[in-house]
Amino acid sequence: METILGITGIAIMAFLLSLAFRKRKVVTGLSLDTVKGLLKEHVAFYRRLDENHQVAFEARVMRFLERVHITGVNTTVEDVDRVLVAAGAIIPIFAFPDWEYRNIHEVVLYPGSFNEEYSQDGNGRNILGMVGTGPMQNQMILSQENVRQGFRAGSDKHNTAIHEFVHLVDKSDGATDGLPEALIPHQYAKPWLRRIHEEMQLIKQGRSDINYYGTTNEAEFLAVVSEYFFEKPAEMEQRHPELYALLKSIFMPASVEEK
Repeated sequence: METILGITGIAIMAFLLSLAFRKRKVVTGLSLDTVKGLLKEHVAFYRRLDENHQVAFEARVMRFLERVHITGVNTTVEDVDRVLVAAGAIIPIFAFPDWEYRNIHEVVLYPGSFNEEYSQDGNGRNILGMVGTGPMQNQMILSQENVRQGFRAGSDKHNTAIHEFVHLVDKSDGATDGLPEALIPHQYAKPWLRRIHEEMQLIKQGRSDINYYGTTNEAEFLAVVSEYFFEKPAEMEQRHPELYALLKSIFMPASVEEK
């Protein structure tokens, strides 16, 4: 997502944010028991895994938290926030044990929504998550409220953390275009792009339950349907069997066994 700031405005904003970041205290220490307890309580994806895969998921979460700072602006970052952000990062790449995010160093939490100028005040405060570009490269901004809401039991098929980390996965090949070349097998690329455009038309015609935001472009479609795939897999498989199968070929080429 691009900002509407001019070059000078971006530079000033980046400088002010960098000063704020340096003043914030970053807490990274979390015990494994705490991580396990929070995952079990809040993350349905984790609960669906068998015991061996749960152990692997815990280890991936711990490693992410050791590498990526999670800090807050006008809010207190709690242990549950750290674990939920890390879970949102690991879920899309869990089937790829050697995957490490190279394009993010810090996740910044705002208490609620914000606008394209990273402001929590004023007009246009309808953004819940953003992958940084330009001076904000290697950073992600998320709404703390919506990160928690996305993992809440009984929530809908929306998950802000998963959505934004899927954008990072997509971006890893150099282009945020809805075609994550690092993950998708070559033989599935054309069927995937064809299916994207078919489903976009159905959404526009009101014949699909997929979030209308997915019609914005191919990258947003991938992020939106990935939320659905990971949050409500059984429902997606029933309602969208072809789309579900394609997403499974992208994110789970080797079976990740569930209980």
